[in-house]
Parts: sequence; C-alpha cells; structure tokens
Amino acid sequence: MNKREIVDQLLNYLLQENPNLVSISISEDEKQRRDLLTSLINVRLPKKIPEDILALEDQLLQLELAEQTITHVKDIPEVAAKIGIWKGDITTLDIEAIVNAGNSYLLGCFIPHHFCIDHAIHTKAGMRLRLACADIMKGKEANTAEVIVTKAYNLPSQYVLHTVGPIVDGSLKQQDIDELVACYRNCLDIAHQHNIRTIAFPAISTGLFKFPKDKASQIAVETVKEYVKKDPAAFDKIIFNVFTKEDQDYYERLF
Repeated sequence: MNKREIVDQLLNYLLQENPNLVSISISEDEKQRRDLLTSLINVRLPKKIPEDILALEDQLLQLELAEQTITHVKDIPEVAAKIGIWKGDITTLDIEAIVNAGNSYLLGCFIPHHFCIDHAIHTKAGMRLRLACADIMKGKEANTAEVIVTKAYNLPSQYVLHTVGPIVDGSLKQQDIDELVACYRNCLDIAHQHNIRTIAFPAISTGLFKFPKDKASQIAVETVKEYVKKDPAAFDKIIFNVFTKEDQDYYERLF
C-alpha cells in the first residue's frame, strides 16, 4: 500500500468517526490531504481506536521517516565531557531518549500545525503516543517539573520523557529558576533509573513559556554539568538540542 492509499484510509476513518466532520471536502492535492490528516490527528482526543487504524498510521509514519535524514547521537561531537550541542529537528535524532516540553496535561498539542516541540513530537510519533500519555495521566494535570516516560513509537528515538516547564509571568522569579533546574534534574534522574544512557534536551520553557533564553540555557548547562560531575558514569552522552542559530549561540558561548 502506498502513502496516498494509507492517507485516504486514515482520512476516511477519522472523518467517519466524527459526524461533524463528514461534510469536509478533501482536496486532490496530496500535500493538502496529508495536512488535513495531520490536523484531524492533532485535534483527536485520546479515545479508543481500532488497532488496524493505528497500524496504518504506523506504516505511514515509518515510510515518511525513511525519507528523512537521521542524525545519530554518536556522530554529534562533544563540547565538554559527555555533552554535545546539536542544531536540528529533534524528531530526526537517533538517540535513546528525547525530552518533550509539554503543557500540564501532557497529552500533546491540540492546535493543528502549531509550531512547538510538543506538536512536532506527537505528530511524528503518532496517535499511540497520546494514548499512552492519557493512560498514564488518567485525566490529571502534572505538576511543574514532573516527568513521565513513554515509548517513542514512530520516532527514531526509543523513549520520550515528557515534562512541564515553568511559565514565566512577568519578571523572572526565583521559583521559575528553581522549577527549571528541577525539570533537568528530574529528567536526568528518571532517565538514569530507566538505564537510559543517551538523552537530548530541547530548550525547556523558552518560546511560549517566556523563560529568557540566555538564562534558560545557562541553567540547562550548569545543571547538566553538575549532574555529570557528580555521577560521571550515569550517561554516555547528553545533547542540548537547538532549533535556531540564536539558541545555538547561547549554548556555545557557555562552553
């Protein structure tokens, strides 16, 4: 089955699943059809879904993954002992675990095509990821700096560590700083407990959560370096993943 046929079957199921959507017109343009499918999956609540539909999505995402350029953690040079900086799409990183900076519900981003890491990770991992998160959260909200672990499903990584970073309201407070430190420490503790040897961090709480990027990068680097110094055998490599040149510069200056 080719990608067009898989997309058509998934569209048909998701539109039939919600009677309010059956009147949506489907374009003949393949990109628009794929974008519509992504949107329908983004807004879908984590309710029961047939295994054959999930398997179809897995097949589609694996076909698309095969078209991507994958970066292997072993190919990222170290800037300090067991620490690397890598600029790129975290959903194309072959590593044991990646960290997802989510909201307090830890169910992914429900805004179609939203430009956030939460959206990117859930979109590329597939619907199984939201279902797994919902099974763990059971309708509860997570505390700031809380961490849950799931499989990575259709990502090249093996695990996703989901955490909630602090949201800065107005001027930066000591509580914001302490909570961001806790995000990094808790992720490292949980990863170590799961015998995860390589892990990649995004710039937690920057962007929409409004944590100043210069201070956030400083906290990230200091916290990770302190952890490595305290327990040098805990990890083989820890990666700071950045998406823009500006973010890359912040991290590189700290080394």
